[in-house]
Amino acid sequence: MGSLVVVGAQWGDEGKGRVVDLLSEQADVVARFQGGANAGHTIVADGEEYILHLIPSGMVRGKTCLIGNGVVLDLPTFFEEVDHLTGRGMNLEGKLFVSDRAHITLPYHRLLDAAREAANPARKIGTTMRGIGPTYVDKMMRIGVRVCDLFEEDLLAEKITANWEDKTHGLRHLTEEQRPNPDAVLGQYLLFAARLKPFVADCSVILEEARREGKHILFEGAQGTGLDIDFGTYPYVTSSNTIAGGACTGTGVGPTHIDHVAGIAKAYTTRVGEGPFPTLMEPFLEERCRKIGHEFGATTGRKRLCGWFDAMLVRHAARVNGLGSLILTKLDVLDEFETIKLCTGYMYKGEPLSHFPSSLRVLAQCEPIYEEWPGWMTPTGGVRRFSELPEAARDYIRRVEEVCNVPIALISVSPSRESYIALDQSLLRYDFSVPEAISSES
Repeated sequence: MGSLVVVGAQWGDEGKGRVVDLLSEQADVVARFQGGANAGHTIVADGEEYILHLIPSGMVRGKTCLIGNGVVLDLPTFFEEVDHLTGRGMNLEGKLFVSDRAHITLPYHRLLDAAREAANPARKIGTTMRGIGPTYVDKMMRIGVRVCDLFEEDLLAEKITANWEDKTHGLRHLTEEQRPNPDAVLGQYLLFAARLKPFVADCSVILEEARREGKHILFEGAQGTGLDIDFGTYPYVTSSNTIAGGACTGTGVGPTHIDHVAGIAKAYTTRVGEGPFPTLMEPFLEERCRKIGHEFGATTGRKRLCGWFDAMLVRHAARVNGLGSLILTKLDVLDEFETIKLCTGYMYKGEPLSHFPSSLRVLAQCEPIYEEWPGWMTPTGGVRRFSELPEAARDYIRRVEEVCNVPIALISVSPSRESYIALDQSLLRYDFSVPEAISSES
């Protein structure tokens, strides 16, 4: 038995969908624990591409998949994904479950999200405008609509009416025709409730039963540590805890039942939205990296900013997540770079910082401390053993491991399912012994 949490160690978009797909081969249950339809996980399996926003990536392998209470559920998106997967021949019956405690994203949440982003461009967060933040606001204000509320018509009507009255001021810029009618919303979500009912369960109970039966459980996060509501670059963050601790609060499992935490990081760094980015590449190199790495958001299609690997950020992620191993993705994107920079730390006002700063103003003034490494200028997409990588690539990876102080367990070298190098097979087997540092024989 093993319980594994997989989190992003940068600003999201690290390739979690592809990695969770790989690690779910030996999993029995895959549980999503936070975020909402603002996530976009891309999986390439047998030459086919799947983009999932809510349903866990393990669904592509036919695993039992749970959407936990920490997720905010956009039902139109959920049913679109259900229809898409069933239309491709997948049987979701008895395989996909939604927590009865998960909160629902309603039409007025999306409108409020867009209105707040447009109201003050100078303080724009850069959200996906999927209504995620406003849904979490209602949750914390204790006025949110939960999945279990959908099956009590009088309570649902009461909550929608009260929420609509509360949010009228925030939507005052809309015409009467543009605003969703509370009665129409109620009717729509009662229909949704009937369709959703077969998927609804207490996911905490399912996880406890799986644990007692000795099954392997994989907890899947969305976004990345740099976007965590508490430990990210606040306020340019998402609205939930993306770090490993969120797996417990977002699914209903105790922390003593987590065996291992693996962090995912690209061999370089990207971010979407607003906020400081110390290791941003020079414009011509950034555009080159974006083109080679297809760095466009799976949810919004927005261009991702591209920068060099930031070990300061990843060390921060290692600490707050308790990372036991690191998974390095998209190494092949660097195949054509003559010189590769690696940020090992930050300078602030002429002095080196010992840790990732909490102050956004400090971070914005930080200068990265770079090492320059020679590129390998050789395709790596077909490599399956560490010893077969070009020497310059091996040296770079060893240095990344050293400056992050976390053992690297896996390296992906293309988007396809089988394109990876396993430095520590125990992670694939859910045998969570302490991984060793890279050896030349790997």
